Amino acid sequence: MTAQPSPWDEDYRRRGNLWGGAPAPLPEIPAGAAVLEVGCGNGKTLEAIARRYPRVAAIDSSPEAVALARRRPGTAEIGFAVADARHLPFRDAAFDAVFLVHVAGHLPAQGRKAVAAEVVRVLGPGGTLFFRSFSVEDMRAGKGTETEPWTFRRGGGIITHYFTEDEAAELFSPLVAVSVRTHRWRMRVRGEDLPRAEVEGVFRREG
Repeated sequence: MTAQPSPWDEDYRRRGNLWGGAPAPLPEIPAGAAVLEVGCGNGKTLEAIARRYPRVAAIDSSPEAVALARRRPGTAEIGFAVADARHLPFRDAAFDAVFLVHVAGHLPAQGRKAVAAEVVRVLGPGGTLFFRSFSVEDMRAGKGTETEPWTFRRGGGIITHYFTEDEAAELFSPLVAVSVRTHRWRMRVRGEDLPRAEVEGVFRREG
């Protein structure tokens, strides 16, 4: 299913590779695992995944993002799709591991619940979800126009929701929470050290 046009498509069209730098360290996954990245963006994390695992699929709602990700080194064998994360175009229990990195936080509450349900659906027994999204402790939390509790709209129409650890655990409650933690660091902006924070979770489907 092809997603409707979104502000992200315009952002990628204007600015190209939005996400640079090194990806976060990848977790250990069995070598033969079928891996899905939901919301691959311009392929920052996907390129690292593809170097380590041969069975990889990736979706993003933005055709511009998917086009950029396809150009990344080592992604030629990846199965790409332009698709809505709330309606994943895959069969039940198709994957052993799913990466959901800074995707759920860009949807309203009902959208986040729909994505969580889809991730649970496509994970096979014993499969693992690797989740990351911004925390309520992040320096940007509270900035912009609040559209829902802890959800703020910035210029261009993109929303960002800021999570607590408990909220992340509840969102994926059909899965077993292996670990849920807040990763904190400092970012220097115009001579001032400001707090950045993400909620990171590892969740497993029992089977």
